[in-house]
Amino acid sequence: MPHIPSSQIGVVVAQTLILVIGGLITYYSYKAYSRTGSPEHKWLTAGFGIVTLGAVLGGVLDLGVERYTAGDLIYTSVFVSSSLTAIGLGIILYSLYVR
Repeated sequence: MPHIPSSQIGVVVAQTLILVIGGLITYYSYKAYSRTGSPEHKWLTAGFGIVTLGAVLGGVLDLGVERYTAGDLIYTSVFVSSSLTAIGLGIILYSLYVR
């Protein structure tokens, strides 16, 4: 059995928590949208879903890049995570103003 660094275990635990908590927030936002039909809730659901996806995808890419490659490719995972987080936060901001 190969040795797994504790930092990788920490990343996996953190990513799992982000997936569970972000998934729950997205789910309850969607339930609110289904109940009310409000465009604010629709955009809030999309925003939290994208933020959650970005965080988890960035973590998965980071672990994959760390395991299989070296060098500047690690910036790809940071770029993906940061970009999706920025887009998701922009959508959440929009949800506060849409009527």
